[in-house]
Amino acid sequence: MRRRDFIKAVAAIAAGWPPAADAQTRPVPLRASPMQLAALTQAQLDALKAYDKALNQFKSILSERRAQISSHQSLPNLPGQALYLARVNMMSAYKDLTDALPSKIGRDNKFGIPPAYFDADTEPLLDEYRKLFDIMEAPPANAQNSDTPFKDVVDLGIAMARAKGLDAANAEVAGRISLGLFFAETDGRQNIGNARSNTYKGSLQTGPSEGRTGQRKWAEIKKSIKSPGLIARDEREEARLGNLDPRYNHWIAVRDGLANAHADLFLQIPAIVRTLPDPIDQMKLFELIQIIPSPTRAALRSGSFADYRISEPRIMGYLRNNSIFAYGRADRAKTSATFREILDSMWLFNHKFERALAEFSRIRAQQ
Repeated sequence: MRRRDFIKAVAAIAAGWPPAADAQTRPVPLRASPMQLAALTQAQLDALKAYDKALNQFKSILSERRAQISSHQSLPNLPGQALYLARVNMMSAYKDLTDALPSKIGRDNKFGIPPAYFDADTEPLLDEYRKLFDIMEAPPANAQNSDTPFKDVVDLGIAMARAKGLDAANAEVAGRISLGLFFAETDGRQNIGNARSNTYKGSLQTGPSEGRTGQRKWAEIKKSIKSPGLIARDEREEARLGNLDPRYNHWIAVRDGLANAHADLFLQIPAIVRTLPDPIDQMKLFELIQIIPSPTRAALRSGSFADYRISEPRIMGYLRNNSIFAYGRADRAKTSATFREILDSMWLFNHKFERALAEFSRIRAQQ
């Protein structure tokens, strides 16, 4: 099919009309009239073309990376960055398309992405995207895995919260939030690399300086840990580590990551729960400590977290680099946002946090 005929056919489908009978798509009994095609504006046709281009670019980079991996070629530095940007561009172009042609919004998808941002027919592309990242971010051969990676995260979160002075019920919330962070940062995979960064690695994706700070803070927290079993486990992992990068020992990476950025906030969990009763919102808040720590802490101190507004372009850039306000012209044009708007825009994390909640419930049911 010639390109212009393809665009007309897609335009007809997007507008809710069947394509022409000679179009190389699924057979349909009716054909769109020239009048119906003419009803599309130039902006709508441009949106269709832009999505077609972005979709093909995403397919192209997926194929390129798969071929490189399958033939054991050397990958470029940060091999996941081009994949990530192509996926963002595809979803962004689709949002622009559905803004221009709302009838193009289709069915729900298995990833929980709002249908206005993602065509469910392209689910296999995201499956391939995830598989490629799994390969590119595979742990090194000498990584020190845990047989109980999820339970480790929960146990460490609860122990730190108790050491900070939280009661048992609120410490459970800390454990649940900690598991959410693990899923948000690594999709629940331990000791992974990072195909988009040469700095961040491991089970909580920390940089070297963050790891060192976490190790120092853990030494202070450890003095207040009341669990002999947890202390014994920690000492075994320290002895096991040897000269390995601490971020490639699951236990130590999680321990240092939580101690570095999150344990100091655990005392605020009772107030956070009152402000944000939804467990997923609580996880999102702590994930924002990973992404934009200073503004998030300032919002917590403000006394009106949800209404606290940020407008610094650098901070908005950090959010977009983490798939928040990154899709479609309307979102990308935002120059400021409240934390309530930010939480609502973190929908790409929802699926991960739901998995974390299910895993947390399973772990605690076995206690």
